[in-house]
Amino acid sequence: MSKIAWPLLLAIALLLWRPAQAEEWQWGGKLKLTRGVTDIEGSAGGGLASWAVIAGNETRNGIGAEASATYVQLPDYAFRSYGGAVGLFDRAEVSYAHQQFDTGATGAKLGLGRGFVFDEDVIGAKLRLVGDAVYDQDSWLPQVAAGVQYKHNDQGAVIHAIGGKDDSGVDYYLAATKILLDHSLVLDATVRATRANQTGILGFGGDRNSGYRAEFEGSAGYLLTKQLLVGAEYRTKPDNLGIAKESDWGDLFAAYAVNEHLSVTAAYADLGDIVTFRRQRGVYLSLQAGF
Repeated sequence: MSKIAWPLLLAIALLLWRPAQAEEWQWGGKLKLTRGVTDIEGSAGGGLASWAVIAGNETRNGIGAEASATYVQLPDYAFRSYGGAVGLFDRAEVSYAHQQFDTGATGAKLGLGRGFVFDEDVIGAKLRLVGDAVYDQDSWLPQVAAGVQYKHNDQGAVIHAIGGKDDSGVDYYLAATKILLDHSLVLDATVRATRANQTGILGFGGDRNSGYRAEFEGSAGYLLTKQLLVGAEYRTKPDNLGIAKESDWGDLFAAYAVNEHLSVTAAYADLGDIVTFRRQRGVYLSLQAGF
């Protein structure tokens, strides 16, 4: 079975699965911002981190969906991501994102050509295992979910030339998210098993390391109002390529829910050094619409 086959089969199974307790269809019902926003890989969460929450505005008796567009402008590069996700009964999620890493004028300096673009597709599936981030307020137990993301990059020749082992790979993660309504806090901790270089933009594995590494993703937010969440994120990264050290990522963000269907996220993102170009810090903007 190919690398992509079993994640796709899992995604299809989740789409067809319906829990016995979903007796009557119900559209909407989640509190604003409690489903998070959309991360750069298309899953419900923060901007940089995948959370345990499920995409869409549905409760356990419905199906929800969302579409998103993200843009990050850095001093020497630009990043774009477009995607969508479906949430099933607030239990399971399937997602897709298409990412573009635009080297702009920097491409010529790297010998790739001006405006050279890396394209990557990400297919994801997530299943909530235990807990409820919102409704289990009397319990210490967070909402916990397991996820898988299949990633494929279209620049295999370039990836191999810089020391990358593969142009496709699979990430696995376990996320725990807790929303403390009495304290207006949103907290998440995620462990990701990955071989990805720059989340897959530069392929998977490398001349320094080709195996899986456990990496951490953390988010903390404070609800200033029911519509405005501010906070910070941090994401550690593997360091597989000898061509350049890979930096951890972080951001300071503000997410605003215009209404129950539309939200906007702005952030100051620090992506560190990317392929010998230092201090890649810039503006992160994301728009999400859903039901």
